[in-house]
Amino acid sequence: MEGPALDPADLLGPDGEDWRVPVSELEARQGELARHLREAGLPGILIQHPIDLYYYAGGRQNGALFVPAEGAGGSNGAGGDGPVGYVRRSLRRAVHEAGGDDAPHEITAFPSLRALSETLQARGVTEAPSLQLGEIPSSFAARFTTALAGLGTPGDGTGVVHAQRESKSAWELACMDEAAGVQVRMFEAVQAVGGEGVSELDLVAAAEAVSRSEGFAGQVEMRRYPLQCDRAVVVAGRSGGVSSFFDSAVGGVGPHPLSGMGAGFSKVKTNEPVLVDLVHLHRGYVVDMTRMFVAGRMPEVWEQRLEDMIAVKDVVVDVLDRGETCNLAWEEGLALATELGHAEHLMGMAPDQSRFLGHSVGLQLD
Repeated sequence: MEGPALDPADLLGPDGEDWRVPVSELEARQGELARHLREAGLPGILIQHPIDLYYYAGGRQNGALFVPAEGAGGSNGAGGDGPVGYVRRSLRRAVHEAGGDDAPHEITAFPSLRALSETLQARGVTEAPSLQLGEIPSSFAARFTTALAGLGTPGDGTGVVHAQRESKSAWELACMDEAAGVQVRMFEAVQAVGGEGVSELDLVAAAEAVSRSEGFAGQVEMRRYPLQCDRAVVVAGRSGGVSSFFDSAVGGVGPHPLSGMGAGFSKVKTNEPVLVDLVHLHRGYVVDMTRMFVAGRMPEVWEQRLEDMIAVKDVVVDVLDRGETCNLAWEEGLALATELGHAEHLMGMAPDQSRFLGHSVGLQLD
């Protein structure tokens, strides 16, 4: 028996906004993916990672999206039926999130794994689609490799997907701009409640309230295993020098050993720096900013160190603005930090220094 009919009015953003990914975005992404697959010599791909399902299909329902390579078996150009989303649950939400009647791909119930090869063959597919072997669990990959055996051995399409997602569309950049605006208000909330005696966790709570009210769903997606990231690293004074499991310049004590990074129960002290590293997600898109606060005034030596780090940042940004590699940005940033006498404390303290100066943002922190 089916549940109550799906009312699109129940799936809107704040003030009745339609927060679905525009159909034009999905259509363009699927078309670009098909071209990249052809260029990579892959016949198609079965998208299964939740983040990439959102990117290509508009939602992260339990299922998979098959996209054939341009001109390959199963594609419209080869007389096939084109992309199709196979959904276990929720099928109705998957249809709505993909654009309803305007969805750029067919959406249907997930077939039995035993019938998956035959189901794809009926759509004109002649070779096993690639899998996201760099993303899905090995046991998961093994099951689908077996299920697709009638079509051959699947290749790995992980790199094709990630390469495409590196370039952001105007719509994606607008989402990130919106997230950045919310972050400014989060920092303002921290400043409003901050002061001597306020705990790191209380500062996080102030920022969290702003973020939640603007649609943050509570989870920060991270590509690197173990896929965990604290959405707010707030460290006051000496707790900023406590290292953690997380590969970052700043660790933090955290509230307990299972969450041994970021904000804990340390409190703000007069004239000591407070580092506030916040992320906000707008419609899934992450923006990450860090600011320094102080109750009172930091010693002059700390003011100079901050000025030095701004100079390092400017060098890195200049290299990237010229279109140079991230490796060169690191080398030139490290060279200036060394010249200024900060090499031993750049991106953390030995032996736990991080060997990078930045990371990418988008649907995941990477």
